[in-house]
Amino acid sequence: MNPQTVLFVSAGPGAADLITVRGARALAAAEVVLFDALTDPALRDLAPHAEWIDVGKRGFCDSTKQTAINAALVKQARTGRRIVRLKGGDASIFGRLEEELIALHEAGIASEVVPGVTAAIAAAAHLQRPLTRRGAGRSVSLTTAMTKDGDLQAARSADTEVFYMAGRQLAALGRKLLEAGWPGDTPVAAVSRAGCADALSSDHTVAELAAASLLHRGRPTVVTVGAGAQALTSAGRFAPTNSTITPGLAPHQGLTRSLID
Repeated sequence: MNPQTVLFVSAGPGAADLITVRGARALAAAEVVLFDALTDPALRDLAPHAEWIDVGKRGFCDSTKQTAINAALVKQARTGRRIVRLKGGDASIFGRLEEELIALHEAGIASEVVPGVTAAIAAAAHLQRPLTRRGAGRSVSLTTAMTKDGDLQAARSADTEVFYMAGRQLAALGRKLLEAGWPGDTPVAAVSRAGCADALSSDHTVAELAAASLLHRGRPTVVTVGAGAQALTSAGRFAPTNSTITPGLAPHQGLTRSLID
């Protein structure tokens, strides 16, 4: 790692071992790590001697202001140490990456982005339902449920719509989806804490999405609507939607040493 280059490392959602090999190696070489709120604390094992600085942002909670994060990045980069900006999921998907890249560019500091697994992909893996379906799901849209002004929005622009950060707005999101033209019986899958050992998923329809509110309350939640939410039978045919709840898988036993050797 060039000390004059800030590396944006995508940690993946949930469990620490969803980080990429490249991301793990970059983290292991870091001297300073500015980390997001939802990154797994187990990732500290990859950089035990680095200085870890919390710059986390959480919706509806006290959070580090974006301007303060930008300033901290520039300040730390100018120390000449090896800096990693650790972001949950994939840094380029709703990670406010643009503001931080611009701040570094304006300060004359080079940067590099290491891609990663985003929450929509982790949710699809948990459900074992592909986001694209041959003959039925040819397009996918990733959307934040809330705008920067705090407005809730929904659309019908793809065969599969995936909404991020929707956990506190599930009932309202259901109404917005109906207004956007989604039929009431359209399948919807909600997954909270995707990629974690305690992930939970539940199946609903657009008209009944409000029923997911209690189960996923207080948990980061991804909502998949349309073709990618439809369950499959063992024969590969679409199965009827029902209101089932699926717990997470057993936790991983930790990161393998081969990631950083």
